[in-house]
This record gives sequence, C-alpha cells and structure tokens, in this order.
Amino acid sequence: MHREFKPADAEVAFMLNHDPQILRYTVDVAMKSVEAAREFVRAYPDFDDVGFGRWACVFKETQEVIGFCGFKYLADLDVVDVGYRFLPDFWGLGLATEACQACLEFGFETMGLSRVFAFVMPENQASMRVLEKCGLRFDAVFDYDGIATHRYVIACDASSASD
Repeated sequence: MHREFKPADAEVAFMLNHDPQILRYTVDVAMKSVEAAREFVRAYPDFDDVGFGRWACVFKETQEVIGFCGFKYLADLDVVDVGYRFLPDFWGLGLATEACQACLEFGFETMGLSRVFAFVMPENQASMRVLEKCGLRFDAVFDYDGIATHRYVIACDASSASD
C-alpha cells in the first residue's frame, strides 16, 4: 500500500534520508534531524506542483511506513524518474520490485505517462535488477549532476526509448 507521507512519518523519513547504508548509492545529503524530516514532509511540493511524487510505502502486516516509491519530475531533464528507497530490514523481500511495478502500472494506465526513466549509480546492482525485473532497460551511461549514472528507460508500450 502507498500514500503520501504525513508529518507523523518524520522518523522514518529521517531514517530513509540519513542512514549512510541507505544513502550510499544516492547523491542526497543526509538530513540533520527528525524535525528537518518533518519539515521536509510538510513542505514536499511535488504533489501540488506536478500532481505526483514519492509515496510512502506501508507494510501490510504491520501498517508501518518502510520506505518510499514513486515518481519525480526532473525539470532540468524534462523527464519523469521512478525511484524507491526502503529501510534495510525490508531489503531482499521483493518489495522494491512490487512497489516499482505498481507505480509504473499506475503511471502508464492512470497518469498517461509515455515513458519513465531511472538513474542508478553503476555500483547499485540490486537496484538495477529491480529496474530490469520491472521492464526498464539500460539506455546509456549518463552524467547526472556530475555523477556517471546508468540511465534506464521504459516506454508505455514497453519498447525501448531514448532521449
């Protein structure tokens, strides 16, 4: 299940954006505090600005927030990016694949997206496997903000697309 993050989710949002083990394959700067995470959640502009964003992923059995998955509009590239991040206790359970597949289905069938990209550091083999299981295909080595990433893409018809 997914939903928008709430200020009450600040502690999990903080862990997802502070833990070095989680952040090692991102370019994100670690958040400084739970209060900073709470303010980030309160001010998160994407749903208001573009109508979509990263959703909180809720573990069915316990109803606890365990990560996020969803879309982000990258204005500098004029593309929609799919991304996900989970707490380490939930890695390796297929949840990222399940969440990413659900997001892609929603993006294509409900939002009317024509294609979706993902940018992954080459060292992040687990994330590349998730993307490939979800039908995204390697498109190019791409310099994203000065970092060499692997760019993956999927088109609505699941054929390869490139920019």
